[in-house]
Amino acid sequence: MNIIDRRLNPQGKSLSNRRRFIRRAKQELVEAVHKATSERSISDLGGDEKLWVRTSRLKEPQIRHSSAHGQRHYVLPGNKQYEEGDRLKRSTPQAGAGGRQASAHGEGEDGFQFVLSQDEFLDIFFDDLELPDLLRKQMKSSENFTPIRAGYAISGSLPNMNLTRTMRNSLARRIALKRPHPSKLALFEAEIDRLAELDDPESIEKRAELSRQLAFHRQRNQRIPFIDPIDIRYNRFELVPQPVTSAVMFCLMDVSGSMTEHMKDLAKRFYKLLYLFLRRRYKDVDLVFIRHTHMAREVDEDTFFFSTETGGTVVSTAFEEMLRVMGQKYNSDQWNIYAAQASDGDNVPSDNAKIVSLLKDKILPACQYFAYIEVGQPDGMTQITDLWRTYDALIRSGEPIAARKVNDRSQIFPVFRDLFTPLKKVK
Repeated sequence: MNIIDRRLNPQGKSLSNRRRFIRRAKQELVEAVHKATSERSISDLGGDEKLWVRTSRLKEPQIRHSSAHGQRHYVLPGNKQYEEGDRLKRSTPQAGAGGRQASAHGEGEDGFQFVLSQDEFLDIFFDDLELPDLLRKQMKSSENFTPIRAGYAISGSLPNMNLTRTMRNSLARRIALKRPHPSKLALFEAEIDRLAELDDPESIEKRAELSRQLAFHRQRNQRIPFIDPIDIRYNRFELVPQPVTSAVMFCLMDVSGSMTEHMKDLAKRFYKLLYLFLRRRYKDVDLVFIRHTHMAREVDEDTFFFSTETGGTVVSTAFEEMLRVMGQKYNSDQWNIYAAQASDGDNVPSDNAKIVSLLKDKILPACQYFAYIEVGQPDGMTQITDLWRTYDALIRSGEPIAARKVNDRSQIFPVFRDLFTPLKKVK
């Protein structure tokens, strides 16, 4: 058995080679994006992104003539040293003298730079991430419309013609009107030709009768077209309102005296990245900022990150304030609720039991996702805090909480990807 590939190859290249090249180029682009995100701050994602991509992995194999083998003919005008038939020694390229040989002087990397828009950059970064337990709650509004199939119509544009339904109607009409099949006409013609070879009166009379029937069927075949305008059907579409869901993101942060500016900066970067991620999954995303020391209150963004306060640390007050705001504005049956908490891990030991009760009974059942980020000093030294032990115990018991530790800006992006990959079910 011989298999012949008759697919059209663009520019004479194999389609399989083209697909492999596209996969390599996409992988190189993804690695460049991940490298850029680990080296830059989130505030740099506001505009276009310049990326460097190595060309060494994008080169395709090519067949060339080797300079070290084979025979060549040269014409050396003005030659006074060699005669016809003399053999010339091949010159050996010197290291560092150019050409394609390796050189020990310096090093470099081939590459080219291009610019990605913010949407293109975020598309690649969020490509393999997904929101956990993305449930569609009660719809607040229906502003978008999506065309969906709604049967067939007898009129429409040519690109919407349904060929299957049109041919089905044509066949049914031709059968109902008894349009003669071409095979039946061929039988009449064959019988007439057979009777033409006979000279008896009966054959002549029968031949004349078959000729009249053949003429009648041919006229009937012409009167009943193969496809009639009444057979044509077009795909019909209706614009259906596309439900639009909304989400709310609660940002909880400890602002006591133990939280340094470095720790607050880490929390802000994580919140901003989570907000960008939610905006790509929901049309409307509300932000609620709750800061706490020994007491909690809802504030605006500037106060949340830049206001200075002192006091002890009681985490349960932030959860109580969150429940109060949810009860007033954000019903869990109508909103997709996400919560992210940032803290250095300090808390009053007597408050841990209350935290567990609030989380298990009220917060987690209402949330789509709950993430805890414990921020630390840039020296990288970490210790097991009371708050971390509390959340770790909840995670071990099967509660849907994601907890990670962050000490440096470069860890924000890897931690974020780790929190949302793979998909984690909440309910």
